[in-house]
Formats: sequence, structure tokens, C-alpha cells
Amino acid sequence: MLELYYCHMTVWTTDNNSSPRIGTTLHNISTAFTLLSLQSFFMIEKHFFLEDADPAIFFGAGNSNLRLVRALRPKLRIMGRDNVLKVMGAEEDMAEFEESFKRLQRYCVLHNQLDEEQVIQILKNVAEKADYRDNETIVYSMGGKPIVPRSSNQRKVVEAYHKNDMLFISGPAGSGKTFLAIALAVRALKNKEVKKIILSRPAVEAGEKLGFLPGDMKEKIDPYLQPLYDALQEMLPSMKLQEYIENRVIQIAPLAFMRGRTLNDAVVILDEAQNTTSAQIKMFLTRMGWNTKMMVTGDPTQIDLPPSQRSGLIEASRILREVKGIAFIDMQQEDIVRHKLVSRIVAAYDKEAATRKTKSSEKEAPTLSEVKEA
Repeated sequence: MLELYYCHMTVWTTDNNSSPRIGTTLHNISTAFTLLSLQSFFMIEKHFFLEDADPAIFFGAGNSNLRLVRALRPKLRIMGRDNVLKVMGAEEDMAEFEESFKRLQRYCVLHNQLDEEQVIQILKNVAEKADYRDNETIVYSMGGKPIVPRSSNQRKVVEAYHKNDMLFISGPAGSGKTFLAIALAVRALKNKEVKKIILSRPAVEAGEKLGFLPGDMKEKIDPYLQPLYDALQEMLPSMKLQEYIENRVIQIAPLAFMRGRTLNDAVVILDEAQNTTSAQIKMFLTRMGWNTKMMVTGDPTQIDLPPSQRSGLIEASRILREVKGIAFIDMQQEDIVRHKLVSRIVAAYDKEAATRKTKSSEKEAPTLSEVKEA
């Protein structure tokens, strides 16, 4: 925050038989100083930077929020441009505005919105929602709706995240594994608990051979990573998300690009981990550095690896389940939060898989006559 001081002084003097004019000496202003405090001669200029809030949201459509702030603070000269708010005024007025600005920005970052009603409440020192968030709210969507756990196992994920540095989340499609993990990561970034978010996926095709893909490296891998972009766009303004990606605050990369890195001060998420090999997931987990949390998500029933390869997620779940500091949450069918048909589809496929397993066991089991002959 920049702070500049200006002295504004105009002194009027008169000569005998002449009209008033501007004087260049101070010998006639002692009376003025007794009537006006020295503070009234000084104005402070401060530059407030929107470090985390999206300027488009903060200033409002057509600068409506900015105009409202000016109307509610008539003693201050307020100008906004890009991500900077330039304010001039008396020191005591500036101190009060600085606190209001922090609350405005905090509300904007937290809720991804700032309407005129909330501007009025904050500037009139009414207790606003920015200082209140119920225990279950993780972050707010771009529409201002709270993102909260929607099932008992999702609540377990949030609890396990706070108690452990590494978290494995397995479960069926639509149970909110990836979305919940990214929401926790975005909250950690907004709260400045970490410096970056790193999202990764194995570049494995879902039972198809896409062949050659045109474009540069980013254009080739983006289709595999699109679900991660979709989740981030639900929680961050587009301009802020683009800024984070350009500055590598948010990094989205294929799993192969993780080798050799040490990931410090970050929340790291590995999505679709069922499609990793044993060597890949071991490589990924050992990238963990200081002040880092890792979340591994996947669905063991949707493995797209060749039949000869073992899923790294399944193997890691077996090997690491008793390791202290690592938590495992297994989502169930009742945790599915997509369209109600998704839950029915998953149930139908699970029933079919159970039937096949039963029939296979019956074929392998020897009959009574075979036992007697033996």
C-alpha cells in the first residue's frame, strides 16, 4: 500500500486600499491556525491494491459498487482503475476506510460476488456475512452459493483433510471426489495457507485410441485435464483463474511431468489415480515436500489400464492403509450427488458385477459328485 502526504495551503492577505490577493508570507495566518487544526491542511493519498479479489466483481457492473462507495464516503476522493483503488482524504477518514476496504475485499474473495446491499452494510459497519461462515462451508461458487459436504462420507473427507497430510478418496462416479478435493485446495489458497495448487492426471484414454492430437504440448494434454478446469471455473473468477495459471500459482499437468520435482507449500491433487501404474503412483507420492497436503482420488471400478497392468491406486491403498498420517475415505453409492439416474446406473452395474462374481464362484466350486469321486 502506497502512502503519500500533500499539504494544501492558500493564504489570503490584503494591502491598504487594495483588493484581496494571494500572499506569499505567513505573518497573517496565526489566527487561522487557531481556528483550524493543522490536520485540516494535510491530505493523505493511499493506493489500495486488489490482490485477491476480481476487479470486475469488486467494482461492480458499470462501476456501480465504486459509485456507491463514493456516495457513502463523500469526504474522500476515490478513483479506481485496473486493480488499484486510489483514495485521498484526511487521515482519520482514511483509517476508517482502510478497514472497510479490507472487509469489502474479504467478502468479495470469500463469496465471489459483491452486491450493492452488501457494500452498504459493510460501509455502514453492519455485521456482514464476510465475517460469518458456517462450519460446513468450504468455499463459495461463482454464483455465491456455498459449497458444502453433501453426505456423511464427504464430511469425513473434510475432517480427514484437516487431520492428515495425505488423503486417498475412492468411490463411484459422481460422489464428488474431485470437486471436493479442489474446493479444499481453493480454500487453502484463498486463506494463504499454501502458495500454490498442483493438479495432475494420468493421460490415459478411456478405452479409446485417439491417435495423433494436433497442436502444441498444452493443446495435446488439455482434453485430459478439462474436468479439473471445469471444477476450478466453478470456484474462481475467470480472470483470476487465468492469472493464477499464467503465474503458475495453479499448475495443471500430466502425471509424467511430476518426476524429479519437490512440491513445497502446496495442495497437490492426483485425479483418476486408478489409471496410474504402481511405479507412477509411488513416484507421485514421493514428491511431497514441506507444508504440503496431497489428495489422491479415483474410482477402482473404472480402470482403463491394459489388463496386464495393476492399478497403482488399488496397490497403494493396500500397502499404505496402516501408515500414520495417511487417511482413506471410501465413498459409497449413497454419496453420489449427480443426477439421480447416475446413482441408479451405478447400482445396476454393481448388481451385475456381483451376479457375475457369484456365477464364476459357482463354476469354480466342485460339485458333490466330484468331491466323492476324488
